[in-house]
Amino acid sequence: MEASIFKLLVFSGIAALGNAIYVFGQRSAAVSANPFLFMAGAVTLCAFMFVAASLISGTSTTVVYLKQNWWPVAISAVGFFITFIGFYLMYSRVGANSYTVYAVLSILTTSVGVGMIIFREPINFYHVIAILFALLAVGFYGYGQFKIAS
Repeated sequence: MEASIFKLLVFSGIAALGNAIYVFGQRSAAVSANPFLFMAGAVTLCAFMFVAASLISGTSTTVVYLKQNWWPVAISAVGFFITFIGFYLMYSRVGANSYTVYAVLSILTTSVGVGMIIFREPINFYHVIAILFALLAVGFYGYGQFKIAS
């Protein structure tokens, strides 16, 4: 297997495992009338973990990096905020099986919108087919939900 594909699978697997752990924790928690409460606790603990990791692996260029990249960091913080609120509402109000729809919408907004359109990352026939299959997955998911409801 090519090294970059192996890295992609390993890194994606780590992210998927983290997401599954997050969903398990969120689905295990009681639903709160305050949609920010669960996320505030989880994100605060997560931030402490990131600070600890940053201090352990920090170098003399840490402050310089943050000064040079404060705007992308701020943009990403807003993205995290919106994502986490969406996750909380999706998992607490709909369920973990709603992830299929989120995943496809992420393909469209992130891979297509950010990657292909904004950053002009390369795309080929196989990417287009994969996107079509992802859209088909949402269609099948919706049909499955319809069958459960009826």
